[in-house]
Amino acid sequence: MLGIVDYGVGNLFSLCSSLSKIGIDSKICSRPSELKDVSKLILPGVGAFGDAVDKLHKTGLFDEILNEAKKGKPILGICLGMQLLFNKSYEFGEHDGLGLIEGEVRPLKEILPREAKIPHIGWNEISFYNHALFNEINQNSDVYFVHSFYGIMSKNVIATTDYYEKFTAAVAKDTVMGCQFHPEKSGKIGLKILKNFCEM
Repeated sequence: MLGIVDYGVGNLFSLCSSLSKIGIDSKICSRPSELKDVSKLILPGVGAFGDAVDKLHKTGLFDEILNEAKKGKPILGICLGMQLLFNKSYEFGEHDGLGLIEGEVRPLKEILPREAKIPHIGWNEISFYNHALFNEINQNSDVYFVHSFYGIMSKNVIATTDYYEKFTAAVAKDTVMGCQFHPEKSGKIGLKILKNFCEM
């Protein structure tokens, strides 16, 4: 059974539907105790980093996610969920993240030219390194992005995309992984990525 962490930031319906399409049983987990009962975790999310961290702390989910990560439980962060895995974010202030992935989250406007539209919304190719998350995925496949902030390049990066500048599209460290793009909105490619995670 796969657990989807519900901390009040994001529509979970499309993710649940995508998992159902590939035959994966999942349940919504909104209490720390529920995280212990599932074999894998997905940390989704849209919205502001600081608000998300506050909600994770208030619900007790923050510490329990760290506990499950220490046990080696596979965790996949999606979009804001990926950013929360980082040490720190500079989205509307300075906020500490879960610290499971080395690096910081910065505004796209710092690296993109003035003519670039922000948020970065739409389909972009990804270039990835050899990792189980991308088993049977073709290089330069298109996936769907919606974001205004990005994780800086670090040793944990396993995929990049290019929107005026190259930046992080996916990260991994041990059993913790993250996608800046939305697999659940990325058609057959996204479903395969989700399936690869579920089969780890």
